[in-house]
Amino acid sequence: MRLKLNTISTSVLMFALMLSSVSFAVAKPDEGMFTPDQISQLGLAKKGLKIKPSDIYNPNGVSLSDAVIRLSIGCTAEFVSPDGLILTNHHCGFDALVSASTPQKDYVETGYKADSRAQELPAKGYSIFMTQRVEDVTAKINKGTENLTGDALAQTLKKNTEELQQQEQAKAPKGSMIRIQALNSGFFYYLYQTMQIKDVRVVYAPPRNIGVFGGDPDNFEWTRHTGDFTFLRAYVAPDGTFAEYSPNNIPYKPKKHLTINIGGLKEGDFVFAMGYPGGTTRYRESQSIEYAENVNFPFLAAYLQARSDALGKVGETSEEKRIKYQSDIANLDNYRKVYRGSPIALKRADAISKRRAEEAKFAAWVMANPQRQAKYGEVLPSLKRLSAETFPMAQRDVILQRLPNPTLTPVFKQVYDAILAVQQGKNLTQGEKQEKLTEIQTAYKDREPILEREMLKFFLKMMADLPAGQKFAAAENLFNRFEGKERRLAEETFAESIAEKGNFDTPEEIIKLYDMSFNDLQKKYPNIVEFITALGQERNTLTARTAKFSGDIDRLRLLYQQGMAEMEGTRPYPDANSTLRFTYGYIKGYSPREAVRYSPFTTLKGVIEKDTGAEPFDVPQKLKDLQRTRNFGRFGAGDSVPVNFLATTDIIGGNSGSPVLNAYGEQVGLVFDGNYEGLGNDFYYDENYGRTIAVDIRYVLFVTEKFGNAEWILNEMTIKGGTPAKAKRASAN
Repeated sequence: MRLKLNTISTSVLMFALMLSSVSFAVAKPDEGMFTPDQISQLGLAKKGLKIKPSDIYNPNGVSLSDAVIRLSIGCTAEFVSPDGLILTNHHCGFDALVSASTPQKDYVETGYKADSRAQELPAKGYSIFMTQRVEDVTAKINKGTENLTGDALAQTLKKNTEELQQQEQAKAPKGSMIRIQALNSGFFYYLYQTMQIKDVRVVYAPPRNIGVFGGDPDNFEWTRHTGDFTFLRAYVAPDGTFAEYSPNNIPYKPKKHLTINIGGLKEGDFVFAMGYPGGTTRYRESQSIEYAENVNFPFLAAYLQARSDALGKVGETSEEKRIKYQSDIANLDNYRKVYRGSPIALKRADAISKRRAEEAKFAAWVMANPQRQAKYGEVLPSLKRLSAETFPMAQRDVILQRLPNPTLTPVFKQVYDAILAVQQGKNLTQGEKQEKLTEIQTAYKDREPILEREMLKFFLKMMADLPAGQKFAAAENLFNRFEGKERRLAEETFAESIAEKGNFDTPEEIIKLYDMSFNDLQKKYPNIVEFITALGQERNTLTARTAKFSGDIDRLRLLYQQGMAEMEGTRPYPDANSTLRFTYGYIKGYSPREAVRYSPFTTLKGVIEKDTGAEPFDVPQKLKDLQRTRNFGRFGAGDSVPVNFLATTDIIGGNSGSPVLNAYGEQVGLVFDGNYEGLGNDFYYDENYGRTIAVDIRYVLFVTEKFGNAEWILNEMTIKGGTPAKAKRASAN
């Protein structure tokens, strides 16, 4: 699992998170993505922590949290030296390697090693964000809203938020950014103060057959044997300001960097992780789980598969395009597996029935008290009614709300806009035409006709497969006289007529559409006009329905969470939102099914056992030689080198690159994955199945030093080992 929250996953999740959901429950053992201010309330000393909570997060001083940062591409990372050295995942540095690669030099395939700081490779488009302060400001934002409802409540909350944000920004240090964000439909409001560094460079990345060993077949799977790590470095201007890239910039000096402990782990050891998990929805209604399980997730799995396959076909046309799109394909394949596995996990957990049982308990609790009836009596009936109004055509809606897509179907999007503008009688002035032409030229700049053709074919097939009561009439009018392969061929011809057949090859051909009458458009492009006008009408209806849902749902979900928390007598941890979070757990294996038990550790011996000589299980010869000669240096354990391990820490996309730390706050691993049986953790945590998969820090350092011959990188790090007692004494220095 690539626990990076990337732009692809973000766009996919936006609609999903608005409608999908999970059960609301009292936190289970090891469950929780806690905000930093909650750490001191968790009683961690009794659970195995050997340092003070203030050593982890201290708003009034330096602490471990100051070393944990967020990468702009949606990952977590951490400072591991006083000279701005950063450790994160290989797949988090993937885009930087791709952007620097050429057909002659594919840094994903070969890896990259700087032999000095002068050779460190600019990571194009990368920056890092450091969290300086986190504060729960819920009481401040809610002040004066106790007796308000509707627009008056919304306006007061908006006013309070804007005023507090302005006040705090005025007091913030130069370069700091203040943001106040509502969480859980307004159950919480948090203030975040961050700073950004814009010059990031690649220091060392192992080759593909270490950093991506196992590829898609091993994705989400245990056992795992992947060296998913990369070293970066942060740079600033000579005067310390956060400048764009310049060869004159100098390494950043962080307030805190992590100490590395190579003393090893054993099953049952306490560990914790800090990072920037991207998004969860763990406190919502049963109707949303049902929508996610039966409609949204199955569609998303098919949608992402189609995008990946289409980009693969584009990559077949040239080596340059294969390199360009390999990161996108990897991300798509990852999230396709997420959405394919999540419905299985939801069914296995019987999540819908369990949530309905909790709602029945809530309804009985509400009815038992007149005051609760007055406050919460409408919540469950209104949620049920709203879902019934919103989801009657759910399988069709999930298709139509993604078509047209300006990125995937740029030509269709421009034709769509032009035909609807003419239908509505809009006449463009010369100035407006020039602006529109510039917009179209931008849309055409990087378009891939093969990608557009394949995605149009996908959407048309999905429409054809809709159940009888949800058919899209315009598609049926065009294609229902065909069956099977004949229908697929007719749909392909339609897709080609838009994406490839010369009708709309240039921006100038699109702009000419605005000068035609609607009758002329119908005569010249009858099928396209019929399809687009019907699509426009359906999308307008869908937009209105979704707007009504969005306008009503937050208030109901807020009341729902307040009522559930009151009934349970708890204050829940907030849903993840790409801000700094803490999670703890233990080194622990699991049983995926009857008669099978997984231990929590893998080694280099297991890497070699998987060797087939062919991608993605092609082990580098040098790794095999190092194992054969047992040339492990200080990083071996017995007859091999530890590679990956399991922990019960509660993570999600965005946690990629999060440090796993031992009870003394020393880094022992690097989060990079979750297990297949633990999918569905966007919506609920399952202590029996949910596991973090991490790279053992010893494998990170072993590969860097012994395989990569980059010992100079380790020399600037603080590396300690030995017994826990020694580690404790060292950490106190």
